[in-house]
Amino acid sequence: MSRSIHLAEDTITKSELTELSEWMLAGNRLTKSHETVLFEEEFAKWMGSRYAVFVNSGSSANLLMIYAQKELGRLKNMRAIAPAVSWVTTVSPLLQFGFDTKLCDCDNSTLGLDLDHLETLCREHDPSVLILVHVLGHSNNVAEIKQICDKYDIILLEDSCEALGSEYRGAKLGTLGNAGSFSFYYGHHISTIEGGMVVTDDYELYQMMLSLRSHGWSRDLAHEKREALTKEYSVDEFRNLYTFYHAGFNLRSTDLQARLGRSQLTKLGAIAKVREQNFEEYRSGLQDFFVQTSEADPLSSFAYGTFVQNRLEVYEHLKANEIECRPLICGNIARHPFWLTANGPENLPNADTVHDFGIYLPNHHNLNSKDIDRVTRVFLEVARPKN
Repeated sequence: MSRSIHLAEDTITKSELTELSEWMLAGNRLTKSHETVLFEEEFAKWMGSRYAVFVNSGSSANLLMIYAQKELGRLKNMRAIAPAVSWVTTVSPLLQFGFDTKLCDCDNSTLGLDLDHLETLCREHDPSVLILVHVLGHSNNVAEIKQICDKYDIILLEDSCEALGSEYRGAKLGTLGNAGSFSFYYGHHISTIEGGMVVTDDYELYQMMLSLRSHGWSRDLAHEKREALTKEYSVDEFRNLYTFYHAGFNLRSTDLQARLGRSQLTKLGAIAKVREQNFEEYRSGLQDFFVQTSEADPLSSFAYGTFVQNRLEVYEHLKANEIECRPLICGNIARHPFWLTANGPENLPNADTVHDFGIYLPNHHNLNSKDIDRVTRVFLEVARPKN
């Protein structure tokens, strides 16, 4: 009997759990400490970034890099643009922090931002911040987007939670804007059980995020930053560790998870290669169906997204054959109750196509050619292409 094929499988091995257990039992500190710093340094090096900040989720990574821009006083106004094809916690921090937020329709090839709609929104809305999503590991048209951001004086942020390991013109996705976010949740490329990361080359942003991650205090800051703050606010040694310079959060992860992340990082390159190979096998077997394309090279594919006319029938047929599938991310954010309640309906035709016809098929490091062939065969038994 064929095995069940899941959308995701754990990247954490028994040997990693054994090593982690031994490390715990040796009496190492489990809360945020030296392992976190080492993981941040190793992840930044792997990404080709100067700095990295480890947090408790990819959602928190988005929240942190957005709020830090506000705390640094970099915003010309409280207006923002986000992708219609994205995730709730790509958009919700903007709403929670009071940004007047517009949704940008998706491109028909990359499923990232549509350049014409983006240009119109920038011209009419004049935002301070643009956050994009590299959908299922595919790059946006980043060069053109950066030109638009430069033209309208917009801070560019990248939600790269689905794109860990993908590159665009020789640079890893997540390193092309002012900051980029990543998720280490189960089902992503690597896992720290729960966890996320922000990368940046911006020293001032890095220092601000270190403070905001931990209550807004100065404990994690560089020596000169701590000294400057204590001098500016006349804080003595006794009060210093319990003085809050910003309205911060507690977004910290733990050394336990950082220790696991360091182990996971050593496997990331191999995992990304398998995901790219699987994507190419799907593409070869589903030539009559929509295929997402972009300049991502290599492509660290998160899942295989396509469009079908009879989505519910396909879902039920795959489920009956013990193959998982799901909507393409979550479709169009503008069609979700939280957005409709606050903003009403939007005219976003490309994102509506994703919402109504989008589906994605499993892709992870434990799938092989035989598995991909089986998914493809069962899919083709009932699926009808969206023309």
